[in-house]
Amino acid sequence: MTAQQPLTYDAFVELAAADPAVVGLVLKGSRAHEGMTTEHSDHDLYVILADGATTTLTRFTGHRTPELDLVILSLDEFRAAGMPGFERYALARARIVLDRLDGGIAQILASKARLDADEAFREAGEWLDAYANSLYRSVKDDRDGHALAARLDAADSIRFLLEFLFTLDRRPRPYNKYLEWELARFPLPGWDTGMLLDAADRISGMGDVSTQRRLFAQVEAVARRGGHGAVLDAWGEDLDLMRPQ
Repeated sequence: MTAQQPLTYDAFVELAAADPAVVGLVLKGSRAHEGMTTEHSDHDLYVILADGATTTLTRFTGHRTPELDLVILSLDEFRAAGMPGFERYALARARIVLDRLDGGIAQILASKARLDADEAFREAGEWLDAYANSLYRSVKDDRDGHALAARLDAADSIRFLLEFLFTLDRRPRPYNKYLEWELARFPLPGWDTGMLLDAADRISGMGDVSTQRRLFAQVEAVARRGGHGAVLDAWGEDLDLMRPQ
């Protein structure tokens, strides 16, 4: 394509679909999330090549414009993408444009959308401890008159809490942009979505201590039911500062 005729999404999909080296095309980002597309949304496309295949499409490696971003990789590389990594959620909610593997691309995406039970249990415990740490620091900061530190630690605690809750449900945490989208369609079991989002808003914005403590009471119950009581018990008497007064 010339500078006067930039490569469009539709033109590239047509080109890729005609190439036998291409075994899959996967669209991620806002265009894979119904209702999230805006006039500024580009097309983020994974181009998956058969292992060992050669193709002239590799000339588009690194292609990035306001219309189209391309990631060209082998099937083995695609299996490993986001495992672990920041891309895992994007791929978990990606939309399949082409699957020449009789559902094989869909199976790979499904594996990214569901954490292994052992992996989830281990990581959930780590996120829970990080949440408790930031919550404890925020409450102490507020008590000691460090208002900015209290708000910053409170905001950190929400990030760790969301990681914990989604990991507990064996799902990758959505990016902040897609949090409300995700919870509206796939609520966290046992949680009132409106309450959770409102608490996240109040805590991250104002560091409200009473809201933090009420939320922690719910988190503690969930964590203990999930087998993570030992993580919380390690905090000993410090738990008293985190719990409702």
